[in-house]
Amino acid sequence: MKPLIQVGHSYLALSQGEQQLRDALYEEAVESYMRALEVSRSIPKEEAFDYDGFDALCHTGLSGAYVKLGRYVEALHSVEISLRYFNRRGELHQDEGKQWIAAVFNRAQALDGIGQTEEALRAYRIAGEMIVERKSDLPRKEELLQLIEERVSKLQPLIADKKPAGYKAWWEFWS
Repeated sequence: MKPLIQVGHSYLALSQGEQQLRDALYEEAVESYMRALEVSRSIPKEEAFDYDGFDALCHTGLSGAYVKLGRYVEALHSVEISLRYFNRRGELHQDEGKQWIAAVFNRAQALDGIGQTEEALRAYRIAGEMIVERKSDLPRKEELLQLIEERVSKLQPLIADKKPAGYKAWWEFWS
């Protein structure tokens, strides 16, 4: 297969995964994202192709599909790959900014799903700040902010009751 055809097939599988994710076809989305990653690996290294950026896009979508399937550990693995890219690059392009926010939000949901409440709460807050500070259009902005607010409201009381390891009340020091 010629490199240009491989690039086209990679992006086609990526766009199919994105559509399937929007259509709530999560298993199919996982397959499409995995196919996109597989085909992109066959593109010769000497080609002018942003392998890391493409992987980040695929893993962001893949983590979203895994979250919807309740496969939180796999979602965390994928989201960490995408965040390694986006945290270095930041919001250089309009679409990458949306993907970066999606990756942070997927991370929050995955952490929430495996019971890492403090980390999930922190990630939800970061995602909320990113959405609010974003200057350009973001689909479902209000819906996402509402969902984040609901999750933060549910998780916050769980954190407030926790005491640090080795904590003693002031009166315990005197007894």
